[in-house]
Amino acid sequence: MPTLGLPGTKLHYEVSGAGVPVMLIHGMGLDGRMWEDQVAALSDLAELARPDLRGFGRSPRDSDVAYSHAADVWALADHLGWDDAVIVGLSMGGMVALETVLAAPSRVRALVVMDGVIDGVPFDEPSKAMIAALFQAASAGDLVAAKKVWFDCGFFAPARRDAVVAKRLEQMVADFSGRDWLGDDPHEPRPKLFPLLPEIQAPTTVVVGDLDVPCFRAMADEMASRIPGARKVVVPDAGHMVNMEAPDAVNDVLREVIAVAA
Repeated sequence: MPTLGLPGTKLHYEVSGAGVPVMLIHGMGLDGRMWEDQVAALSDLAELARPDLRGFGRSPRDSDVAYSHAADVWALADHLGWDDAVIVGLSMGGMVALETVLAAPSRVRALVVMDGVIDGVPFDEPSKAMIAALFQAASAGDLVAAKKVWFDCGFFAPARRDAVVAKRLEQMVADFSGRDWLGDDPHEPRPKLFPLLPEIQAPTTVVVGDLDVPCFRAMADEMASRIPGARKVVVPDAGHMVNMEAPDAVNDVLREVIAVAA
């Protein structure tokens, strides 16, 4: 993988295809490998960049250098010679995608948020309990136990029905450094996204799996209603990892978005 040297990291990324520039932003505990089905299907009409955000995959992170994921995304876009891009993110990557759009709205051709996380919508009780157990294990220094809590949680339950998808997820979680669970993250203060959603002017598509946990379905509802002109796509028989569980349906949506953004 090529790397981009930035203060506090060497950002690993992959670029495939040619055409409309598209940035693919992965979820918590995962990395750019989660987008393999999209790269295989869309490289004929898009130049697809998929970074490992710092602290994830093969991108290291210094604990004493301030940064923001949104700034890293635009630094990578600059490095690739992109004036603008379609921004796509899933889960935590959806949050980063929103922050990226708000950081440079004039550079955004379109936004796609899949099963994205935002503030302002409470997590459901089982998800709260899972997160508490995860951080309890991480704070005790047991990253193996923390990763087991994460992989076994309801977020990934629909994806675990498919042995191939489950294995891909398991490998990414195993490779995760766990840095974001250890409390040494010098990320700059993040904006409160909920009140800023009406300011987003980019053509926006909100995708959610109909088997995702309740809080993410509620978050999708809020994004779809609060972002002006946003459309909502519900993918049947898919959960939180909608792009991996239902790649054909997601690729169809992305192909439409890219065609309009061309």
